[in-house]
Amino acid sequence: MSQNDGNGASFLAGAIVGGVVGGLLGTLLASQKEEDSTEKERSVLKQGTQPQFSTEESIEMARQSLEEKIAQLNLSIDDVREQLGRVNGNPQ
Repeated sequence: MSQNDGNGASFLAGAIVGGVVGGLLGTLLASQKEEDSTEKERSVLKQGTQPQFSTEESIEMARQSLEEKIAQLNLSIDDVREQLGRVNGNPQ
């Protein structure tokens, strides 16, 4: 039984050490990845390429698209109301 007494402490120590090592590795890898993405952004900016749409243009395009879809939905709702009115005997 004395052999099992140290297992809990060993497990706890291993968990703590593993957490610290994992945290350090994660931090190092994340910072390297961030540096890589920053370098890519800089190279794109140096090439003079710009995003396809500005933020305002993207918002306007999304708004127009949503308005069109809302109009389509309203037409569909009106059609369904007419059909239901005919089924229920209430012509509209």
